[in-house]
Amino acid sequence: MTSMDQIEVGDGEEAGSAAPRPLLSRIDRAAVFLMLLSDDEAAALLSRMDPVEVEMIGAAMCELGEIDRAAMTEALEDFVAESTREVLARQDRGAQVRALLERSIGPAKTQSMMLRIEPEPKVRGIEIARWLAPPVLLKLVEEEHPQVIAALLLMLEPEPAAEVLSGLPTSVQPLVVERIARIGPVSQQAIDMIESLLSQKIGASFGISTLTIGGPREAANLINLASGDMRGTVLPAIAQRDGALAERIEEEMFTFEMLFDLDRQAMERLLRDVETENLVDALKGLKEPERAPFFAAMSSRAADGIRDEIDLRGRLARSEVLAAQRKIVEVARALADQGEIIMGADDGEFV
Repeated sequence: MTSMDQIEVGDGEEAGSAAPRPLLSRIDRAAVFLMLLSDDEAAALLSRMDPVEVEMIGAAMCELGEIDRAAMTEALEDFVAESTREVLARQDRGAQVRALLERSIGPAKTQSMMLRIEPEPKVRGIEIARWLAPPVLLKLVEEEHPQVIAALLLMLEPEPAAEVLSGLPTSVQPLVVERIARIGPVSQQAIDMIESLLSQKIGASFGISTLTIGGPREAANLINLASGDMRGTVLPAIAQRDGALAERIEEEMFTFEMLFDLDRQAMERLLRDVETENLVDALKGLKEPERAPFFAAMSSRAADGIRDEIDLRGRLARSEVLAAQRKIVEVARALADQGEIIMGADDGEFV
């Protein structure tokens, strides 16, 4: 839509035009168009106008009264007509997309996403690596330092990264997982080294940046996805060097969402040991479909009682909901360790 200094204050009919007299002035059309948007979208547009323009638009919104379909159609057609006259400049488009993504998903994920979508004349090594089968990737990295392997795995998708991790020697696995959990800012020098490695081994180059990646959750995700009883081998080895780190990784391996997949018998066993207050607070933060596995393991009377308590419970801070969910997870972990329920995959990872 044109800027306000191009909008007539009048009947909206342009000089010399043979078109039928419009129902709305240009300002009225702009006001109608804004009212057709969501509140957030309209507010975002108004925030870019100067005070005079906002006053004009606001006054039009107040004075328009009931707006019929013909008026709405006219406003939309006016917007379409004006947009066909505009050209969105390509200059700095990449920088605009990067800034928008960083606000939405953070700098680390944005860097990975931009590597995928940003036009680039040269082929990047990490992009080629993502297309390679895990056995091929394993051959690329198996002789490298555990720190290098950890950084490379964090730049891959979790499933192939976990498969590569599973193929490493058992003596190397704990070293890699520990570094994944500890890794933080990756320096430009380190990324240069990884670029050189990939360039030598797969004939491509890798762009340079600084990333903040890794942490106990990422390490836990890899262990969860890896085959075999990696929890039983990797975590004890890490615990010998850093018990607190091993404990943080293990905590991240058990998530509340895992409870959604418990069968009815396991859920019934879990609920027998869960305090009602914790259950109500934990379910308060869930949508109804997510509550279904819990209610399915109760009698209809008990389920109705929990629903009533959820409805009566006042507003809870997100931290209170998470604390209650964590307490239930701790109960589930204890039952899993005792062999009374199974959490996660049924191939020996959580028994």
